[in-house]
Amino acid sequence: METNFNSESREIFIVGLRNAHAMENQALSIMKPQVERIENYPEVADRLRRHIQETEGQITRLESVLEGLGEEHSTLKDTALSMVGSVAAIGHSMAGDEIIKNSLANFAFENYEIAAYKSLLVLADAGGFQDAERALKQNLNEEEAMANWLKENLSDVTMRYARLREAGATAKS
Repeated sequence: METNFNSESREIFIVGLRNAHAMENQALSIMKPQVERIENYPEVADRLRRHIQETEGQITRLESVLEGLGEEHSTLKDTALSMVGSVAAIGHSMAGDEIIKNSLANFAFENYEIAAYKSLLVLADAGGFQDAERALKQNLNEEEAMANWLKENLSDVTMRYARLREAGATAKS
């Protein structure tokens, strides 16, 4: 039901959904290379694998919401942001402290996603898009859980990195 939305407001919501879809594709292009490179942090690799699966589900939910509104995702935005994510992942892979850079970037990106979903939920609520609200809340909950996990584990990852470096290990991811 769209009774509270005029056509311009509806378009803002659709653009936001397309942006979220592209954002999740960007997240995949960031996380997948990280998982492939992680050697000394199995708990990080495991959590990233789980979040990759969640992210794939988030993309499916966003596609369902868009389809329910008679819309599609933007292939151009998806491709552009995926490329940006890949470049970021490559840049971090060359750093000696790759795991630290990835941990900080992942935490920041999760909070960006949280903000995006909170904004979309405001628009969904204002427009009466109950089906969208359900999907967006599920995506938000998964992003908040990942952000909390990253926050809770940053100290352990940082200390493990420092110990590995002190022991002369490469501390690769």
